[in-house]
Amino acid sequence: MSLNIAGIIESGQASVGIELGSTRIKAVLIAPDTSVLASGDYTWENKLENGIWTYSLDDVWSGLRNAYSNLSADAAEKYGVKIQKLRAIGFSAMMHGYLPFDKDGVLLTPFRTWRNTKQAQAADELTELFGFNIPQRWSIAHLYQAILNGEEHTKNIAFLTTLAGYVHYSLTGEKTLGIGEASGMFPIDSSTLDYNSEMLDKFSSLPAVSAMPWNIRDILPKVLLAGDNSARLTDEGAKKLDKTGVLQGGAVVCPPEGDAGTGMVATNAVLPGTGNISAGTSVFSMVVLKKMLNGVYSKIDMVTTPSGAPVAMVHCNNCSSEIDAWVKIFTQYNGLMGIDVKKPDLYDKLYEVALTGDSDCGGVVAYNCFSGEPVTDVPEGRPMLVRTPDAAFTLANLMRAQIFSAMAALKYGNDILSDKENVEIDCLTGHGGLFKTPKVGQKLMAAAMKAPIAVMKTAAEGGAWGIAVLAEFAGGEHGDSLPEYLENEVFKNAERSVETPDDSDIVGFNEFMKKYIAGLEAERKAAETIK
Repeated sequence: MSLNIAGIIESGQASVGIELGSTRIKAVLIAPDTSVLASGDYTWENKLENGIWTYSLDDVWSGLRNAYSNLSADAAEKYGVKIQKLRAIGFSAMMHGYLPFDKDGVLLTPFRTWRNTKQAQAADELTELFGFNIPQRWSIAHLYQAILNGEEHTKNIAFLTTLAGYVHYSLTGEKTLGIGEASGMFPIDSSTLDYNSEMLDKFSSLPAVSAMPWNIRDILPKVLLAGDNSARLTDEGAKKLDKTGVLQGGAVVCPPEGDAGTGMVATNAVLPGTGNISAGTSVFSMVVLKKMLNGVYSKIDMVTTPSGAPVAMVHCNNCSSEIDAWVKIFTQYNGLMGIDVKKPDLYDKLYEVALTGDSDCGGVVAYNCFSGEPVTDVPEGRPMLVRTPDAAFTLANLMRAQIFSAMAALKYGNDILSDKENVEIDCLTGHGGLFKTPKVGQKLMAAAMKAPIAVMKTAAEGGAWGIAVLAEFAGGEHGDSLPEYLENEVFKNAERSVETPDDSDIVGFNEFMKKYIAGLEAERKAAETIK
């Protein structure tokens, strides 16, 4: 690298992106050309408390400080300089959820994450009211369900936001959201690039809502577009983030976005006709539409890109958690036998052996529902493995079934786009843990989606890099639109690999799906009966 990196950092020209993912908080430092200079991370876990998936705010700040501290240490070790000033910084987090605050800034109920599936009544009623699909994880569904439940705290709400919006507000004082993240709080009108006014009126007119002492327009964050640079990191915010006190305030803070928006940026999937798949603890696909859909589908969420273009999203609560659980079992076996295998190598070997299995997994069927799965109407998580006595129960088929299971709900939802709306996808770009082992995740996902799957070298940094790019876009001198900036500057010379779908894999996946769908009733029954 020919850049004078120490000079870039010392002169405050570098930018930082921090994303609070489901299992890891990652921080990335980038140069003005968006190349990665340093990184740091912190591992954390959600908790199931009183039937609610949550993270404490103390854990949020401990995780943010540790991730930033590890980033600073990495930069200091590599370049011998401390980060005192930044050109820009951005914050992203797992999408949507529910964080209601009172007028004094006190959180009224523990953070309710996207993973909770107790908002079915609210989601169904709002979908019918709006004529627009409202998923359970959206903030407005959480809010309305709390009102329907008669929860006392709803009367005291002065501000409602998401995790990314909360962090942004805490460090800048600005109650705002990027439009992509805002589109998961309340439906967006892509013609006005703001919340849908007609739907706001309909929501306000609901009897239970009209009885509240607040107006929905007053408690939602302001909607901003990518590139807005009105927010600044306050001195108090800098001290809250950097426990050493070295970091100074003043950096531009870009509009906060969710992991869906940063995934689109990280994969250059913001133009109509493009798309991406983010596969980690959860999995979701995003297809930027050339025209609006004709129908309303409970499995398809209508959101936007960070610049406001309409996107058809299929979001599944579960992806790699059950694979991770099986890897832990094999790790324990290795320990029992005195075999020393590094975890990344074990993942690679298990993924690779899946490619040698029968195309349809030999009759082995897996359900990866660690939590409820709205796409397949599974109310609670009960991971399950099923096979007939004569199934070919091999290691290869076991792992292939686990990987297929991680993709099955996503395929279940995306088949609506292809079969009912005739949406054609030229190529989907993948990122996240499922694609770390070369070719395997790509090849099997291509079979599931019946479309080529690309992986970019830059996508390995994921959403943290994506929000860092959005920060640089807001803080630097870039006159282009976001799509033009990404195409002409960020991804001009990007390296990527592409796997096209194999006919035998497509046939095999379809056979697996027949058994998977036929057994969904057993999976639902397991949630009812196994406590």
